[in-house]
Amino acid sequence: MPVDELDTRILRLLLEQPRTSVREYARILGVARGTLQARLDRLERDGVITGTAPALSPAALGHPVLAFVHIEVTQGHLDEVGDALAAVPEIVEAFSITGGGDLLARVVARDNAHLEDVVQNLISMPGVVRTRTEVALRERVSHRMLPLVESIGRSARR
Repeated sequence: MPVDELDTRILRLLLEQPRTSVREYARILGVARGTLQARLDRLERDGVITGTAPALSPAALGHPVLAFVHIEVTQGHLDEVGDALAAVPEIVEAFSITGGGDLLARVVARDNAHLEDVVQNLISMPGVVRTRTEVALRERVSHRMLPLVESIGRSARR
């Protein structure tokens, strides 16, 4: 079942006020606590809500350098390389992609020398043919979901 207007109102509150209690969310939305809890459970079960962990800053954790590493993989070794990437703590995300390369990894590092060490580690992995690294200079749009939720909410009202 797609999200409806109440779901989008719930999601907006979760994004704007993540530390508020379920009871308070229900009060703000004007719905019964049981209704709200049932909606939250369904949104989690359906994979709309994927976690409740705090957002952490790699920069504040001593890793201010952000890079995107395109990884070309030997044909037939995508799963093995993907599993190996999961063992590298500086890789905070990795995706299979189309276009230039087979995988795209979001990598954080303490400094440029540390980034080079991480990339050299990637290059040495069995199944990795080559890498191409792009260093982020400045974040222009932070990771966000609220504009998407608001757009879905507007569509649900129509």
